[in-house]
Amino acid sequence: MRCPFCAHDDSQVKDSRPTEDNTSIRRRRQCSSCGARFTTFERVQLREVTIVKSGDRREAFDRSKLEQSVSLACRKRDVSQERIDQLVSGIQRQVETAGESEFASSRLGEMVMDGLRELDSVAYIRFASVYRDFSEARDFEEFASSVQEVAEGDSDSSGVGNG
Repeated sequence: MRCPFCAHDDSQVKDSRPTEDNTSIRRRRQCSSCGARFTTFERVQLREVTIVKSGDRREAFDRSKLEQSVSLACRKRDVSQERIDQLVSGIQRQVETAGESEFASSRLGEMVMDGLRELDSVAYIRFASVYRDFSEARDFEEFASSVQEVAEGDSDSSGVGNG
């Protein structure tokens, strides 16, 4: 494994353990050249999946891009990295177990929206603003109103308020 600090190609595993959700292995490594320590994660990849984007562009599914998008939407929100990892792992599992070698980016975007709706309403609106390409403040207002109506409907039906 290449050292992220000095780019040396050799490192030693000092500690390995499963993550809390048992979807990956966390490894602490030490560079044999500069001595720096860093963490890597090893995950099962069930199959190669190609994401079909608009205009029929294709690119390999990239978990790190998915994680970056979700993390950006959740930035400065009270959402733990563990919950972000669980959401990303769940979406990755759904994509890889769908049984398809090609997966539409629109489906992937909707899966992220569904997950963020459950995780954090502000992160959900942030992601939607980019994903749905909001161009005016009115777009935000209309979408935020629909989110608020759904949230109020949920709290009314459960008998529990957000106060």
